[in-house]
Amino acid sequence: MKISAIAIVFLALISPSLLCGCATKAQSHETSQEASHEESHGESGHPQHTIIVTSPVRKDVVSTQQYVSQIHSCQHIEVCALEGGYLEEIRVSEGQAVRKGELMFRILPTLHQARLDSEIAEAQRIQIELDNADVLRRKGIVSAQEIAIKKAELAKANAKVQLARAELAFTEIKAPFDGIVDRQMHQLGSLIEEGDVLTTFSDNSLMWVYFNIPEARYFEYQSELKKNNGPNDHLRIELKLANGEIFPRPGKIGAIEADFNNETGNIAFRADFPNPNNLLRNGQTGTILIHRTLPDTLVIPQRATFEILAKQYVYVVDQDNVVHQRDIHVVSEQEDIFVIEQDLEEGDRIVLEGIRQVRDGDTIECEYREPAEVFASLKYHAE
Repeated sequence: MKISAIAIVFLALISPSLLCGCATKAQSHETSQEASHEESHGESGHPQHTIIVTSPVRKDVVSTQQYVSQIHSCQHIEVCALEGGYLEEIRVSEGQAVRKGELMFRILPTLHQARLDSEIAEAQRIQIELDNADVLRRKGIVSAQEIAIKKAELAKANAKVQLARAELAFTEIKAPFDGIVDRQMHQLGSLIEEGDVLTTFSDNSLMWVYFNIPEARYFEYQSELKKNNGPNDHLRIELKLANGEIFPRPGKIGAIEADFNNETGNIAFRADFPNPNNLLRNGQTGTILIHRTLPDTLVIPQRATFEILAKQYVYVVDQDNVVHQRDIHVVSEQEDIFVIEQDLEEGDRIVLEGIRQVRDGDTIECEYREPAEVFASLKYHAE
């Protein structure tokens, strides 16, 4: 019993020292692991990669803006009947190209022809009476006043003849200009009333493409258009069709509406496109592409920037390799690049790779990459 008691007391005395020793070793092992972890990940807790810096460059950049558009013929009208009657003849087919002056429709002219014949006969009768009265006037039988009345009656009869002849001519509907016939609204033999629409008719030789421009862009385009009255080298207009293809002929600004839309803040522009092959038709939709050349602009890669609260920033590295956060103002956004205002200089060094590893005020070690090499790898350069 005494031996057991002594053993218990001995174990009680040595257990704290053993536990303390084990704890010290464990703590030492954890400290060693943490130190190793920090060495491999750095102060930020992320794997350390080489920080690459580069510089902005100056170059001519083509800024492209896209606008949804509506395509219209330069002339698009409704062909209406000027006189009523039965539709006696249809000379054109839907989709047919028609020359100016070519007969398109004929309304039964029988009644109008009969009315014209009647008016001509009445005018001839009055002319005969006037001739007889003139003979009698020379004999002193008829007064000059009666002759004047007969002349007035003849003038009225001739006017009725002209009216009847015009009504007869209205039974033939001819093309007012070169164009293409649209859907026909009435079939052969239909009873037509005055003013009925027979078809619509379009001149597609020149297409008017309407699109809306925001106020800020309006001033930019106006300044470019006023530089010269001829073709503008800094403003190129294309039309992208619904299938994604580019219309083969370039356009030009043909008109600008007088007023802004107060609800949208936009103003309508019209671009004119020649359409010799009649590929474009009235009522189509498309997308206007305005390519504007920005000469000698400052350009940086998009991946050298980061955004905070809808503002763009870059990290600028000074001569002492200290990082400084600087905001930039983007003029135009292209694929892989930003065109910016004069927020940077060509000789500035900006962080290109490793943005997440640095903070404002950090001193870093970095590797400089030539801008020519950087921009050669961008999609913008390949285009």
